[in-house]
Amino acid sequence: MNFQTIVPLKKEIINSIDYNSKILLLGSCFSGNIGDKLNYFKFQTNQNPFGILFHPKAIENLVTNAINGKKYLPEDLILQNERWHCFDAHSSLSSADKNELLANLNSAITATNKKLKEATHIIITLGTSWVYRFIATDAIVANCYKIPQKKFLKELLSVDEIAKSLKTTIAHLKSVNKNIHILFTVSPVRHLKDGFTENMQSKSHLITAIHSVLNTKNCSYFPSYEIMMDELRDYRFYGEDMIHPNKTAINYIWHRFVETQISENSKLTMEKVESIQKGISHKPFNENSEQHQKFLNNLEIKKEKLNSIFNFIKF
Repeated sequence: MNFQTIVPLKKEIINSIDYNSKILLLGSCFSGNIGDKLNYFKFQTNQNPFGILFHPKAIENLVTNAINGKKYLPEDLILQNERWHCFDAHSSLSSADKNELLANLNSAITATNKKLKEATHIIITLGTSWVYRFIATDAIVANCYKIPQKKFLKELLSVDEIAKSLKTTIAHLKSVNKNIHILFTVSPVRHLKDGFTENMQSKSHLITAIHSVLNTKNCSYFPSYEIMMDELRDYRFYGEDMIHPNKTAINYIWHRFVETQISENSKLTMEKVESIQKGISHKPFNENSEQHQKFLNNLEIKKEKLNSIFNFIKF
């Protein structure tokens, strides 16, 4: 008896990820979950240089600014609650020091420009279609920084607006890296502060818009949201807030990701990496024992063997 409805997935053959791939992840907090898994298994990854970005316009803005080599200036910053912020970035970049924030923003722009040109894969995770427009500048922001809501207009991006934004992002990416593979996914995190119906409307706009651009060469889709909603249709797969996927759900979606997006010849390497990672986290009863010293020596041999094949893998 089958107690699940399984989302059918097509295995990526031509553009699968392996240990030679260079991967950039952009988008919502779920991109961080996938990025952390890729990092754990020692793939070549970089994630969210401007911090978490929830909606397609924020991602388009980052890609555009990185490719154009934008230089952030003091007038691009705003002071709120004794900290300096930039409307283009997540609060993780904010600082009490204006110059530090400017340096971090410009450093991230330079690094992103380089990564976009080098990347073989970019994974873009969209979280919401709801955006906030700062009335004073008429600009859509990536983060509101707890500035009074009366200073913003809340808007729902239409399917056409999202599709246009995605097409712009794709065009910019291919202008500097024509062979880059773009993998879209929609975050399984529900944005219930917008409302239950509003969240479903938001996710449906994202999914519809993404599918309208998938006929573009080297663009594909991984159904993270659909797996959460159908295969994991139970609150035991959510965290205490009943909104975010818990560790079990993240591991399950990661397993489905590996099934379809990771090349077969990389899976043996993943097993070797995991063996070393578990060895590193092992806590001995007696760290001075001969047995443990032999264990550590074997662990170093494993590391050296792997590093001789992939010199970028460091533990």
